[in-house]
Amino acid sequence: MKQSQVLVFGGTTEGRELAEELCRQGIACTLSVATRYGEQVIERQTLLTLHRGRLDAAQMRALIQSGEFLAVVDATHPFATEVSKNIRESLADTGLLYLRLKRNTDEKERTQEGFLWFDDMKSCAKALEKVEGNILLTTGSKELKVFDNKEVKKRLYVRVLPSIESISLCEEQGIYGRQIIAMQGPFSTEMNEAMIQELHISCMVAKESGAVGGFREKIEAARNTNTQVMIIGSPEKEMSGFSFKEVMERILPLVKGKAESVPIAVSLIGMGVGNEELLTGKARKALREADVILGAKRLLEGLPNKKKGYPFYLAADIIPHLKALEESKRSCGEEKRAAVLFSGDTGFYSGTQKFYEELQKEIEGKRLNASVTIIPGISSLSYLASRIGIGWQNAAIVSIHGRKANLLETVRNNKLSFLLLSGLSDIKNLGELLVENELSHLKITYGYRLSYSDEEIKVLTPKECQGVEKEGLCCCFIENEKAGEKILTHGVKDISFLRGNTPMTKEEIREVSICKLGLTKESVLYDIGSGTGSIAVECARLSEGIQVYAIERESEAAELTRENCDRFGLANVTVVEAQAPEGFQELPAPTHVFIGGSGGKLREILTALKEKAPSVKAVINAITLETLSEVTSLIKEYNIKDHEVVQLQVSRAKKAGPYHLMQAENPIYIITFRLDANEHGRHRPFQ
Repeated sequence: MKQSQVLVFGGTTEGRELAEELCRQGIACTLSVATRYGEQVIERQTLLTLHRGRLDAAQMRALIQSGEFLAVVDATHPFATEVSKNIRESLADTGLLYLRLKRNTDEKERTQEGFLWFDDMKSCAKALEKVEGNILLTTGSKELKVFDNKEVKKRLYVRVLPSIESISLCEEQGIYGRQIIAMQGPFSTEMNEAMIQELHISCMVAKESGAVGGFREKIEAARNTNTQVMIIGSPEKEMSGFSFKEVMERILPLVKGKAESVPIAVSLIGMGVGNEELLTGKARKALREADVILGAKRLLEGLPNKKKGYPFYLAADIIPHLKALEESKRSCGEEKRAAVLFSGDTGFYSGTQKFYEELQKEIEGKRLNASVTIIPGISSLSYLASRIGIGWQNAAIVSIHGRKANLLETVRNNKLSFLLLSGLSDIKNLGELLVENELSHLKITYGYRLSYSDEEIKVLTPKECQGVEKEGLCCCFIENEKAGEKILTHGVKDISFLRGNTPMTKEEIREVSICKLGLTKESVLYDIGSGTGSIAVECARLSEGIQVYAIERESEAAELTRENCDRFGLANVTVVEAQAPEGFQELPAPTHVFIGGSGGKLREILTALKEKAPSVKAVINAITLETLSEVTSLIKEYNIKDHEVVQLQVSRAKKAGPYHLMQAENPIYIITFRLDANEHGRHRPFQ
């Protein structure tokens, strides 16, 4: 069954505000706008449905019949009389409540001297033929066709909405270039005055559009600059209608009997860097109107107006409070609103997404009736960048606030990196890491307790980072003027790895094998028989999102893998010192597996993988014919027809006296397949 709701024909500021208020009151709303621009300026909400496109009376009727609407509100522009007429016609015999949202206009303006009033644009255009000088037309683009006098057109400056449709209408009527002022209003008195003076305007034309349309500011600007004014009177003067408040008062009783179906309004608010002065206006409004506020204790302490809050930040603790709020709404029938607080910006390493997902599960499971709005805040990244006067659009962004990250890879390859820290230990460890890896030349701009009264922003060397003493919220920018251009493909020279006495997959074989794996940025890779860890290191360097489990039974080789991972500063490799397949029983299921050494247990490994991750993609390196024979036999046994075997032999030039001779390495067989390649008649190519 379709949800009962209100249909608003809008495209105006008051229409948008009405739709948003209805949603805040828990009333589902469909807002019909004519243009793409009208769609773009409306804020998306859970209970809001948008319909875009110009409609005639028949199409309006079809839209009305498509939903179970309780009322239809005409919030179109006061001069869109034809549209209002179509709306009324479309409602014939429907029995639906029709409400005209009437724009407030100032009756006093009609009694002022010095204005020329007209009933329509056509008569005003005729009068402009007797006016000398430039003309500022603030009446939009739709009625430009009434200007048929070429001399008048040459002197017109037309202020229209910044949309393709409006500009196209201007050009169709011969208005081009500098004559078009495409800007979103309403405009201040000062802005209007500046335009009048810049364009040497002698006459301004305006519609009696009321306070919402910036009518008063236009009039004041004209008076201040001694500019003649021609006004098109509002056609609504003789029409009945209701104020914003009156429309709401007539709609609310319609849904009062449906109180149980009206959701509570939940706002997920990004509190920014901490200082309440930096809260967005929308966040302040949501906090002011909230019946219940929940969030971490630190965030509650910074609430404006010292409103009381509940110190909870886990979904398991917050959701019961929301359910209690919903129950109280049912008992009293009044609107209820809740605010849940998150530090920083809701989309920047925030707990908002996880909480939102948990909340949606409750809503979709009919265990909670709520509408949800997410309100972003100012992140520490953008705040610190603004305080030190730099742009951050090209910065590499890393968080080690409860996360692992490949810090060395990041700072070596980027001229600017931003690091989100969890506290004192992180900044000390960062300094130590950079010094140990000969990166003492890096410039670190450290931000401590940003936006608070004891805020500190200072430039440190890596060594000075180790001497920081104050505990608290912090972050930093790291500048590396010597950062090299990162090569986008994998490819690390053999000499870059510690070797010891452990065999290593050679460079060319390694690169082809990694290509055959076809990793994605969120892959989970088992490197079975990791040896020196060369495969694990190269794969982990491709993306921080890749999780590599290097499984090695030999202690010396496992230690070499750890040392090589540390050498490259990789945090997304886990070394598992164990025999396969026993060693990966407790690990997450892999998406990819590389087998460089099986310890004679290839059958057991493939059998365990087939049970743990049926769709895993495998690449095996075989050096002996016996291993190749075993692999091909197992492929046949598992009925895997979609497989690939490549023999690769590499020869290297070595100097012999005055000559260079090619010396061949042992040939390697690279076998690629997916375990479920042909199960149930399916065929999955290697992608």
